Amino acid sequence: MAPRRRAGRGPGGRPVSADDRPSRWDGPAPRVEPEWVLRRLNAPSRLWGANGIAFGPDGRLYVAQYLAGMISALDPASGDIEPVVPPGGPVRSPDDLAFAADGSMYVADLVPGRVWRRDPAGGLTLVTADVPVVNGITCVGDRLFVNEMRPDGRLLEVGPADGGQRLLAGGLALGNAMQCGPDGLLYYPHMVTGEVWRVSPDGGAAERVAQDLPAPVAVRFDRAGVLYVLSCGPGGLVFRVDLAAGGDRTELRTGLTGLDNAAFDEENRMYVSCFTDGGVVELSPDGRVREIVRPGLAGPFGVAVGPNGTVHAADHYRVVRPGPEEHAPPVTDGRVHFAHAVAADADGSLHLTSQYGQVTSWDPATGRGTERARGLSRPAGVALRADGALVVAESGAGRVLLLPADGDPRTLAAGLGRPLDVAFDAAGGLLVSDADRGTVLRLAAAGDDPQEDGYGPPEVVAAGLEAPEGIAVRDSELYVVERGAHRLTVMDLGTGVRRTVVEELPLAPPHDGELPELPLHTHSMPGVPRPFAGVAAAPDGSVVLA
Repeated sequence: MAPRRRAGRGPGGRPVSADDRPSRWDGPAPRVEPEWVLRRLNAPSRLWGANGIAFGPDGRLYVAQYLAGMISALDPASGDIEPVVPPGGPVRSPDDLAFAADGSMYVADLVPGRVWRRDPAGGLTLVTADVPVVNGITCVGDRLFVNEMRPDGRLLEVGPADGGQRLLAGGLALGNAMQCGPDGLLYYPHMVTGEVWRVSPDGGAAERVAQDLPAPVAVRFDRAGVLYVLSCGPGGLVFRVDLAAGGDRTELRTGLTGLDNAAFDEENRMYVSCFTDGGVVELSPDGRVREIVRPGLAGPFGVAVGPNGTVHAADHYRVVRPGPEEHAPPVTDGRVHFAHAVAADADGSLHLTSQYGQVTSWDPATGRGTERARGLSRPAGVALRADGALVVAESGAGRVLLLPADGDPRTLAAGLGRPLDVAFDAAGGLLVSDADRGTVLRLAAAGDDPQEDGYGPPEVVAAGLEAPEGIAVRDSELYVVERGAHRLTVMDLGTGVRRTVVEELPLAPPHDGELPELPLHTHSMPGVPRPFAGVAAAPDGSVVLA
């Protein structure tokens, strides 16, 4: 969303998108201060990432949305989407799902390591809470099988009634979507080693059936018994594997980003999901795609505007910019795992933080990155100083760090609550938002010279804010995204006078703050990232908000 100042005129709270939905969940449309106009740079995403998919007994395609903690039912003919497991409930990070013969839906809840049963009436029951990094899940009749997406993972049969476990195979190099083949054997991928294996549901030795596959993320059989293997790597590759001919394969290059899973309807039409952008397509045998759900954004998280006005958004799985036309899908500049905040340099390079501990300087033109720091505790906002140094809010450690272009990192401020974003003001002072303490702090530059390394102690310039996250400075004005109040606030840095620019912003799902946080890591694998709403000032006087 990009509000832009307009002298004395404006549409107030009038919705301004061709899409009549204010966001990807139900809620009011944003209300805008009359002297501003609010314009969307992209339409709301209809799915918050699309992970595991499976057809239910009602003929609808059920879609697990890992980042949202929800499951929706999609009508492929009409495109209608209905939430069936809403966010805010016990299912926290669904990554895959499967239906049993009795119509029950079983869900792999990855980060907590749980498996759930949703009965045909909609009731949820916990099957087990003891399958670390559970991902692939499938049913053979009323029997239930799962695997683990971790090094040396396991493939297990789980008792639907008592959660009891029986080991079928070990040593999986990141398991994922699996299925029983027409020969009655379970087929599953090893994502790291690029292989597909099979094992009997009744036990016995596992057998490798395919290798040299790039990042195989899902193994699926069509209604005729043909094996398909999806790759989550570049190019959106799908392989048909002829098991009867010794594993001969045919390659389909879809061009899609982030393939995750596939399902076949009763007429053997193939549907494919994309975890990076929430898109769902029908895939023809010749590789053509028909859009069922338009791709969108997984976040977005941080946002930056380059000197030429290009908007860059950090979208967890990738870095994107708005499409060339209003409401067009975002354009992927590069797949950068995992991008959560971004600063733009005059030379076109971008500086990115990952909540999993890394800070990287990245060149979109070459796709190459240079690591600036690692092992940090939930780094969030990043700002670029004129001399090439980066300043980073290390939210998990309550610190603000300086990363010189050459030299060792050093601490500029410590003992903060949860610093989430940083920005420089016109005098070279450093502003920091502290979400836990509801404040924005300022560290004065030594001699008010932005080239000096010295900064004074933090001083509060704004207090009483409700979970401030992204901040940006334009001239003498400070813009603050208050997640707790769902609004964008502007404050005059000279007078301290504040006003609200936009209210009722859809900054987080309805359950925000009501549930305990999931761990950022689970058994060495990345978990669900924390929400973060960035804001940036553009050269044309507008403000861009994620």
